[in-house]
Amino acid sequence: MSEKATYAAAGVDVKEGARAVELMKKHVKETYNGNVLGDLGNFGGLLRLSGEFQNPVLVAGTDGVGTKLKLAFMMDRHDTVGQDLVAMCVNDILCQGATPLFFLDYMATGKLQAEKAAEIVSGIAKACKLSQMPLLGGETAEMPGFYSDGEYDLAGFAVGVVDEKHVVTGKDIKPGDLLIGLESSGIHSNGYSLVRHVIFDKMGFSPETVVDELGGKVGDQLLTPTRIYVSSILKLLEKRWVKGAIHMTGGGFYENIPRILPEGTGVEIYLERWTPHPIFKLIQKSGEIERDEMFATFNMGIGFIVVVDPNHADFVLDSLKESGEVPHTIGQVINGHGEVVLCNA
Repeated sequence: MSEKATYAAAGVDVKEGARAVELMKKHVKETYNGNVLGDLGNFGGLLRLSGEFQNPVLVAGTDGVGTKLKLAFMMDRHDTVGQDLVAMCVNDILCQGATPLFFLDYMATGKLQAEKAAEIVSGIAKACKLSQMPLLGGETAEMPGFYSDGEYDLAGFAVGVVDEKHVVTGKDIKPGDLLIGLESSGIHSNGYSLVRHVIFDKMGFSPETVVDELGGKVGDQLLTPTRIYVSSILKLLEKRWVKGAIHMTGGGFYENIPRILPEGTGVEIYLERWTPHPIFKLIQKSGEIERDEMFATFNMGIGFIVVVDPNHADFVLDSLKESGEVPHTIGQVINGHGEVVLCNA
Protein backbone atom coordinates (compact mmCIF):
# COMPACT_ATOMS: atom_id res chain seq x y z
CA MET A 1 0.00 0.00 0.00
CA SER A 2 1.47 3.37 -0.99
CA GLU A 3 2.20 6.05 1.60
CA LYS A 4 -0.53 8.65 2.04
CA ALA A 5 0.22 12.00 0.46
CA THR A 6 0.70 14.97 2.77
CA TYR A 7 1.64 18.60 2.30
CA ALA A 8 4.87 17.98 4.24
CA ALA A 9 5.77 15.02 2.00
CA ALA A 10 5.27 17.34 -1.00
CA GLY A 11 7.89 19.70 0.45
CA VAL A 12 5.83 22.32 2.28
CA ASP A 13 6.46 22.49 6.03
CA VAL A 14 3.48 24.28 7.56
CA LYS A 15 4.98 24.07 11.06
CA GLU A 16 8.17 25.78 9.88
CA GLY A 17 6.03 28.49 8.35
CA ALA A 18 4.27 29.07 11.64
CA ARG A 19 7.61 29.19 13.43
CA ALA A 20 8.87 31.74 10.92
CA VAL A 21 5.87 33.96 11.61
CA GLU A 22 6.56 33.81 15.34
CA LEU A 23 10.18 34.85 14.78
CA MET A 24 9.07 37.71 12.52
CA LYS A 25 6.45 39.14 14.87
CA LYS A 26 8.87 41.06 17.07
CA HIS A 27 10.43 42.84 14.09
CA VAL A 28 7.08 43.64 12.48
CA LYS A 29 5.47 45.03 15.63
CA GLU A 30 8.42 47.36 16.18
CA THR A 31 7.30 49.24 13.05
CA TYR A 32 3.71 49.84 14.21
CA ASN A 33 2.44 53.32 14.93
CA GLY A 34 -0.80 54.66 16.39
CA ASN A 35 -2.62 54.32 13.07
CA VAL A 36 -2.28 50.52 12.86
CA LEU A 37 -5.44 48.65 13.83
CA GLY A 38 -5.72 44.95 14.62
CA ASP A 39 -2.78 42.60 14.95
CA LEU A 40 -0.37 40.58 12.87
CA GLY A 41 -2.07 37.51 11.46
CA ASN A 42 -5.32 39.06 10.26
CA PHE A 43 -6.33 38.40 6.66
CA GLY A 44 -5.76 42.05 5.84
CA GLY A 45 -3.78 44.87 7.40
CA LEU A 46 -5.76 47.77 8.82
CA LEU A 47 -4.56 51.37 8.92
CA ARG A 48 -6.37 54.50 10.02
CA LEU A 49 -5.85 57.39 7.57
CA SER A 50 -5.06 60.43 9.68
CA GLY A 51 -4.04 63.97 8.85
CA GLU A 52 -5.68 67.01 7.32
CA PHE A 53 -6.26 66.51 3.60
CA GLN A 54 -8.68 68.41 1.38
CA ASN A 55 -8.29 65.89 -1.44
CA PRO A 56 -6.06 62.99 -0.35
CA VAL A 57 -4.33 61.09 -3.16
CA LEU A 58 -2.82 57.65 -2.58
CA VAL A 59 0.55 57.00 -4.21
CA ALA A 60 1.76 53.41 -4.62
CA GLY A 61 5.06 51.94 -5.73
CA THR A 62 6.19 48.34 -6.15
CA ASP A 63 9.58 46.76 -6.81
CA GLY A 64 11.97 43.96 -5.94
CA VAL A 65 15.66 43.61 -5.19
CA GLY A 66 16.69 41.97 -8.46
CA THR A 67 19.88 39.98 -8.93
CA LYS A 68 21.53 41.70 -5.97
CA LEU A 69 19.97 38.78 -4.10
CA LYS A 70 22.63 36.57 -5.68
CA LEU A 71 25.19 38.34 -3.48
CA ALA A 72 23.14 37.56 -0.38
CA PHE A 73 23.04 33.90 -1.41
CA MET A 74 26.79 33.81 -2.09
CA MET A 75 27.65 35.42 1.25
CA ASP A 76 24.83 33.79 3.22
CA ARG A 77 23.98 37.21 4.61
CA HIS A 78 20.35 38.24 4.58
CA ASP A 79 19.95 41.20 6.92
CA THR A 80 20.52 43.96 4.33
CA VAL A 81 18.42 43.07 1.28
CA GLY A 82 15.24 43.93 3.17
CA GLN A 83 16.34 47.57 3.22
CA ASP A 84 16.95 47.40 -0.52
CA LEU A 85 13.40 46.17 -1.00
CA VAL A 86 11.83 48.94 1.05
CA ALA A 87 14.08 51.66 -0.36
CA MET A 88 13.34 50.80 -3.97
CA CYS A 89 9.62 51.29 -3.29
CA VAL A 90 9.53 54.14 -0.81
CA ASN A 91 12.06 56.33 -2.63
CA ASP A 92 9.82 56.05 -5.69
CA ILE A 93 6.68 57.34 -3.99
CA LEU A 94 8.66 60.23 -2.49
CA CYS A 95 9.09 61.49 -6.06
CA GLN A 96 5.37 62.35 -6.20
CA GLY A 97 5.50 64.14 -2.86
CA ALA A 98 3.92 61.33 -0.86
CA THR A 99 4.29 60.73 2.87
CA PRO A 100 4.70 56.95 3.38
CA LEU A 101 1.74 55.21 5.00
CA PHE A 102 2.60 51.49 5.01
CA PHE A 103 4.59 48.69 3.38
CA LEU A 104 3.73 45.11 2.39
CA ASP A 105 6.26 42.43 1.50
CA TYR A 106 6.24 39.12 -0.37
CA MET A 107 8.92 36.46 0.04
CA ALA A 108 9.01 33.18 -1.89
CA THR A 109 11.47 30.33 -1.43
CA GLY A 110 11.84 26.67 -2.28
CA LYS A 111 12.52 25.48 1.27
CA LEU A 112 11.52 27.77 4.12
CA GLN A 113 14.08 28.30 6.87
CA ALA A 114 12.50 30.21 9.74
CA GLU A 115 15.69 31.89 10.99
CA LYS A 116 16.66 33.08 7.51
CA ALA A 117 13.16 34.39 6.85
CA ALA A 118 13.21 36.28 10.16
CA GLU A 119 16.64 37.75 9.29
CA ILE A 120 15.26 39.05 6.01
CA VAL A 121 12.19 40.52 7.69
CA SER A 122 14.37 42.18 10.33
CA GLY A 123 15.99 44.18 7.52
CA ILE A 124 12.61 45.07 6.07
CA ALA A 125 11.36 46.21 9.48
CA LYS A 126 14.46 48.31 10.13
CA ALA A 127 13.98 50.02 6.77
CA CYS A 128 10.29 50.62 7.48
CA LYS A 129 11.23 52.42 10.67
CA LEU A 130 13.71 54.56 8.70
CA SER A 131 10.87 55.28 6.30
CA GLN A 132 8.49 56.25 9.12
CA MET A 133 5.85 53.68 8.13
CA PRO A 134 4.61 50.36 9.53
CA LEU A 135 5.16 46.98 7.95
CA LEU A 136 1.46 46.30 7.73
CA GLY A 137 1.56 42.75 6.45
CA GLY A 138 3.10 40.33 4.02
CA GLU A 139 3.24 36.84 2.61
CA THR A 140 5.83 34.08 2.87
CA ALA A 141 5.41 31.39 0.22
CA GLU A 142 7.15 28.01 0.31
CA MET A 143 7.32 26.68 -3.26
CA PRO A 144 9.33 23.45 -3.45
CA GLY A 145 10.82 22.70 -6.86
CA PHE A 146 10.36 26.30 -8.01
CA TYR A 147 13.49 27.86 -6.50
CA SER A 148 16.97 26.37 -6.13
CA ASP A 149 18.12 25.32 -2.66
CA GLY A 150 18.94 28.33 -0.48
CA GLU A 151 17.44 30.85 -2.89
CA TYR A 152 14.45 33.15 -2.53
CA ASP A 153 12.86 36.18 -4.15
CA LEU A 154 11.54 39.36 -2.60
CA ALA A 155 8.93 41.85 -3.74
CA GLY A 156 7.00 44.55 -1.99
CA PHE A 157 5.07 47.75 -2.31
CA ALA A 158 4.74 51.01 -0.45
CA VAL A 159 1.67 53.24 -0.23
CA GLY A 160 1.79 56.91 0.66
CA VAL A 161 -0.56 59.88 0.68
CA VAL A 162 -0.35 63.47 -0.54
CA ASP A 163 -2.91 66.24 -0.88
CA GLU A 164 -3.81 66.60 -4.55
CA LYS A 165 -2.69 70.24 -4.65
CA HIS A 166 0.78 69.21 -3.44
CA VAL A 167 1.45 66.31 -5.83
CA VAL A 168 4.95 66.74 -7.31
CA THR A 169 4.76 66.32 -11.08
CA GLY A 170 7.58 68.43 -12.52
CA LYS A 171 5.12 70.51 -14.54
CA ASP A 172 6.49 73.81 -13.17
CA ILE A 173 10.14 73.02 -13.94
CA LYS A 174 11.71 75.64 -16.21
CA PRO A 175 15.13 76.51 -17.66
CA GLY A 176 17.45 77.84 -15.00
CA ASP A 177 16.17 75.55 -12.24
CA LEU A 178 18.89 73.60 -10.45
CA LEU A 179 19.38 69.88 -9.93
CA ILE A 180 20.61 68.99 -6.45
CA GLY A 181 21.86 65.43 -6.11
CA LEU A 182 22.01 63.42 -2.88
CA GLU A 183 24.84 60.92 -2.65
CA SER A 184 24.06 57.23 -2.86
CA SER A 185 25.46 54.58 -0.54
CA GLY A 186 26.93 52.77 -3.54
CA ILE A 187 25.38 50.81 -6.38
CA HIS A 188 22.03 50.51 -4.60
CA SER A 189 19.92 47.83 -6.37
CA ASN A 190 20.31 48.27 -10.11
CA GLY A 191 22.78 46.93 -12.65
CA TYR A 192 23.83 43.87 -10.67
CA SER A 193 23.79 41.52 -13.66
CA LEU A 194 26.51 43.67 -15.20
CA VAL A 195 28.27 44.05 -11.84
CA ARG A 196 28.42 40.31 -11.26
CA HIS A 197 29.68 39.72 -14.81
CA VAL A 198 32.54 42.21 -14.36
CA ILE A 199 33.50 41.51 -10.74
CA PHE A 200 33.11 37.74 -10.60
CA ASP A 201 33.32 36.48 -14.18
CA LYS A 202 35.72 38.93 -15.81
CA MET A 203 37.92 39.82 -12.82
CA GLY A 204 37.65 36.47 -11.05
CA PHE A 205 36.98 38.03 -7.64
CA SER A 206 35.02 36.31 -4.91
CA PRO A 207 32.89 38.19 -2.34
CA GLU A 208 35.78 37.71 0.12
CA THR A 209 38.36 39.41 -2.12
CA VAL A 210 39.83 42.46 -0.37
CA VAL A 211 40.11 45.50 -2.66
CA ASP A 212 42.20 48.32 -1.19
CA GLU A 213 40.40 51.14 -3.01
CA LEU A 214 37.09 49.86 -1.63
CA GLY A 215 38.43 49.68 1.92
CA GLY A 216 37.60 46.03 2.45
CA LYS A 217 35.90 43.00 0.95
CA VAL A 218 34.21 43.50 -2.39
CA GLY A 219 31.17 41.54 -1.22
CA ASP A 220 30.58 43.91 1.70
CA GLN A 221 30.57 46.89 -0.64
CA LEU A 222 28.26 45.21 -3.13
CA LEU A 223 25.79 44.30 -0.37
CA THR A 224 25.67 47.84 1.07
CA PRO A 225 21.92 48.57 1.18
CA THR A 226 20.13 51.23 -0.81
CA ARG A 227 19.91 54.56 0.99
CA ILE A 228 16.47 55.67 2.16
CA TYR A 229 15.80 59.39 1.65
CA VAL A 230 12.44 59.72 3.40
CA SER A 231 13.37 61.90 6.36
CA SER A 232 15.44 64.33 4.28
CA ILE A 233 12.96 64.71 1.44
CA LEU A 234 9.87 65.06 3.63
CA LYS A 235 11.43 68.15 5.22
CA LEU A 236 11.84 69.71 1.77
CA LEU A 237 8.30 68.78 0.77
CA GLU A 238 6.91 70.53 3.85
CA LYS A 239 8.53 73.76 2.62
CA ARG A 240 7.14 73.29 -0.93
CA TRP A 241 10.64 73.71 -2.34
CA VAL A 242 10.63 70.63 -4.58
CA LYS A 243 9.53 71.16 -8.20
CA GLY A 244 10.58 67.71 -9.30
CA ALA A 245 12.14 64.62 -7.72
CA ILE A 246 14.01 61.70 -9.25
CA HIS A 247 14.89 58.33 -7.74
CA MET A 248 18.02 57.19 -9.58
CA THR A 249 17.20 53.57 -10.38
CA GLY A 250 17.41 51.35 -13.47
CA GLY A 251 18.22 53.36 -16.58
CA GLY A 252 20.55 55.73 -14.74
CA PHE A 253 20.69 59.38 -15.73
CA TYR A 254 19.44 59.00 -19.29
CA GLU A 255 16.12 57.34 -18.49
CA ASN A 256 15.21 58.65 -15.04
CA ILE A 257 15.78 62.39 -15.35
CA PRO A 258 13.61 62.91 -18.47
CA ARG A 259 10.66 61.25 -16.71
CA ILE A 260 9.91 64.47 -14.81
CA LEU A 261 10.90 67.09 -17.42
CA PRO A 262 8.12 69.15 -19.03
CA GLU A 263 8.07 69.66 -22.78
CA GLY A 264 10.70 72.07 -24.08
CA THR A 265 13.33 71.33 -21.43
CA GLY A 266 16.45 69.25 -21.00
CA VAL A 267 19.28 69.19 -18.46
CA GLU A 268 23.02 69.67 -18.26
CA ILE A 269 24.89 67.55 -15.72
CA TYR A 270 28.24 68.86 -14.45
CA LEU A 271 30.46 65.86 -13.82
CA GLU A 272 33.06 67.79 -11.82
CA ARG A 273 30.54 68.60 -9.08
CA TRP A 274 30.83 65.23 -7.28
CA THR A 275 33.13 62.22 -7.00
CA PRO A 276 31.45 58.84 -7.55
CA HIS A 277 32.15 56.02 -5.09
CA PRO A 278 35.30 54.03 -6.04
CA ILE A 279 33.16 50.97 -6.86
CA PHE A 280 32.02 52.67 -10.06
CA LYS A 281 35.57 53.41 -11.20
CA LEU A 282 36.53 49.79 -10.51
CA ILE A 283 33.60 48.47 -12.55
CA GLN A 284 34.16 50.87 -15.44
CA LYS A 285 37.88 50.25 -15.71
CA SER A 286 37.77 46.50 -15.21
CA GLY A 287 34.83 45.99 -17.53
CA GLU A 288 36.13 48.45 -20.15
CA ILE A 289 32.72 50.10 -20.08
CA GLU A 290 32.02 53.32 -21.97
CA ARG A 291 31.05 56.38 -19.93
CA ASP A 292 27.61 56.61 -21.49
CA GLU A 293 26.92 52.96 -20.64
CA MET A 294 27.85 53.62 -17.02
CA PHE A 295 25.51 56.62 -16.80
CA ALA A 296 22.76 54.66 -18.53
CA THR A 297 23.03 51.76 -16.05
CA PHE A 298 24.13 53.04 -12.63
CA ASN A 299 23.39 55.93 -10.28
CA MET A 300 27.10 56.87 -10.41
CA GLY A 301 27.06 58.04 -6.81
CA ILE A 302 23.85 60.09 -6.95
CA GLY A 303 20.88 58.23 -5.49
CA PHE A 304 18.21 60.92 -5.52
CA ILE A 305 17.78 64.30 -7.24
CA VAL A 306 15.52 67.26 -6.48
CA VAL A 307 14.85 70.07 -8.93
CA VAL A 308 14.48 73.45 -7.26
CA ASP A 309 14.22 77.14 -8.04
CA PRO A 310 17.70 78.73 -7.80
CA ASN A 311 16.33 81.16 -5.18
CA HIS A 312 15.65 78.17 -2.89
CA ALA A 313 18.88 76.28 -3.62
CA ASP A 314 20.88 77.45 -0.58
CA PHE A 315 17.99 76.67 1.78
CA VAL A 316 17.61 73.21 0.23
CA LEU A 317 21.33 72.47 0.52
CA ASP A 318 21.35 73.56 4.17
CA SER A 319 18.29 71.45 4.97
CA LEU A 320 19.78 68.36 3.33
CA LYS A 321 23.07 68.77 5.18
CA GLU A 322 21.21 69.13 8.49
CA SER A 323 19.44 65.86 7.66
CA GLY A 324 22.77 64.07 7.23
CA GLU A 325 22.85 64.03 3.45
CA VAL A 326 25.80 64.92 1.24
CA PRO A 327 24.19 67.10 -1.46
CA HIS A 328 25.74 68.56 -4.61
CA THR A 329 24.40 71.02 -7.17
CA ILE A 330 24.99 68.71 -10.12
CA GLY A 331 23.24 70.46 -12.99
CA GLN A 332 20.62 72.79 -14.32
CA VAL A 333 17.56 72.75 -16.53
CA ILE A 334 18.04 74.08 -20.07
CA ASN A 335 15.89 74.59 -23.14
CA GLY A 336 15.68 71.29 -24.96
CA HIS A 337 13.75 68.16 -25.80
CA GLY A 338 14.29 65.88 -22.83
CA GLU A 339 18.00 65.34 -23.41
CA VAL A 340 20.56 64.75 -20.64
CA VAL A 341 23.89 66.35 -21.52
CA LEU A 342 26.97 65.31 -19.56
CA CYS A 343 29.39 68.22 -19.28
CA ASN A 344 33.06 67.88 -18.39
CA ALA A 345 34.91 70.53 -16.39
